Amino acid sequence: MKLIFIGADHEVTGSCHLIEACGKHILVDCGMEQGPDLYENQEIPVKAGDIDYVLLTHAHIDHSGKIPLLCKEGFRGEIISTFATADLCDIMLRDSAHIQEFEAQWRNRKAMRSGEPLYEPLYTMEHAMAAIKLLHPCDYEQRITLCDGIDIRFTDVGHLLGSAAIEIWITEEGETRKLVFSGDVGNVNQPIIKDPKTVKEADYVVIESTYGNRTHGEDIPDYVGEFTRILRETFAKGGNVVIPSFAVGRTQEILYFIREIKEKNLLPEYPGFEVYVDSPLAIEATNVFQKNVQSCFDEDAMKLIQQGINPLVFPGLRTTITSDESKLINFDEKPKVILSASGMCEAGRIRHHLKHNLWRKECTICFVGYQAVGTLGRKLIEGAQVVKLFGENVEVNAKIEVLKGISGHADMNGLLYWMSGFTSDIRHVFVVHGEDQVTDEFAALIEEKFGYPAFAPYSGGSVNLLTGEIISEGIRMPKKASEKPEKIRKHTAFERVVAAAKRLLEVVYKNEGLANKELAKLESQIQNLADKWDR
Repeated sequence: MKLIFIGADHEVTGSCHLIEACGKHILVDCGMEQGPDLYENQEIPVKAGDIDYVLLTHAHIDHSGKIPLLCKEGFRGEIISTFATADLCDIMLRDSAHIQEFEAQWRNRKAMRSGEPLYEPLYTMEHAMAAIKLLHPCDYEQRITLCDGIDIRFTDVGHLLGSAAIEIWITEEGETRKLVFSGDVGNVNQPIIKDPKTVKEADYVVIESTYGNRTHGEDIPDYVGEFTRILRETFAKGGNVVIPSFAVGRTQEILYFIREIKEKNLLPEYPGFEVYVDSPLAIEATNVFQKNVQSCFDEDAMKLIQQGINPLVFPGLRTTITSDESKLINFDEKPKVILSASGMCEAGRIRHHLKHNLWRKECTICFVGYQAVGTLGRKLIEGAQVVKLFGENVEVNAKIEVLKGISGHADMNGLLYWMSGFTSDIRHVFVVHGEDQVTDEFAALIEEKFGYPAFAPYSGGSVNLLTGEIISEGIRMPKKASEKPEKIRKHTAFERVVAAAKRLLEVVYKNEGLANKELAKLESQIQNLADKWDR
């Protein structure tokens, strides 16, 4: 009975975990890394054809995007998910395959001109379709016997339509252990979907930490009021509001807000403004949202449905499918809203809209979701003055806005609240799916708040679930070849103590009113001690 950590360890994307129990090999998620890849991930230590099941927390590509690659390499088992996740995977995996094929065609045109070897796509549409055929959806709260000795259950965790925490009961050698994988825990007060539910019992918990050291703010954000302000100020200057938006989840939330703005006539000076959803994937995803109303929509959204109101449709909504339709948007000089993917500006049609609007001081680029370190989106919100798009330098003259508080992820307090739902003694908590230092900081915070042993594994880390023995904490192997092996700092117990000490200092000295400058000096001294220890 063993758990092995493969991906999203000290990194935010690429979630993947392997369970070996009852003679079976079970993956929990099999995601693609997006944005900069900091560390080398261990390969899955079994052949794809020997994997029996993939349990999928939700459809986002950083949790599902490598499943077609598994199929390419011989996986023929079952993919278990909620019904809404299966519906979203149907479109998202096909979209991912299309991107892989398109990139291969583009690279190979260049390769043929230069005489270089041809590039093989990670996978093709054939492999995506093979994965889709292996999807076996189930209902929330339905306890299912996966095989002899293993039961599972999906609980709504409020991150995305169909998203779930997964409870897994394993009985082997007369002993039963229960694992809970949080998946991505949702933010409260999101439109459309329900708030996350907690789980009561577990022996081991694997929890994400995307916002493990940050909060979204104490007050409930006035999304509609803030968004109305951004639209009014931009339209008054004659500019466009360009929103890099994740096609699944975030786009639908923004449509929900705009419908309310129009319905309540909050912009009477611009009554007929148009909104373009420039993403075929987002259009298909919106249809999936409307298909899963009964199982996933929250009380407020259901009230609208019962009144005969479609919460995602309004006058002035335009959708564009073809690339020619997409190009015409920027030839229309009327102020407008443009919603386009990808949400972190790393690929897709959004990069064309940025090229046409970033240099215009009358326009606004409005970010509505998490931007990973190293992505174009992160560079823009951190104040980049010039960015490169399609080989051309583009000045950043547009106003950069971040719609504060809008996130599909729970913040630090939300994650702690979700952890507080457990009433049983927990043997160990494993912190994954967060930026490098954040995983350690959040593990220390869990130990401080709840007294549960917690640590953040690196890829290749493993645990004996019967005994609770940590077999390996994994290897911190940076991707950068320039980093010398002797400077690679292993994850140690001492680093966890340092993280806990930092947190303690912050709490104690904040209460006593110690100046930030003095606190920073103390933290610097602690870090220096850690550096000396490692040397």
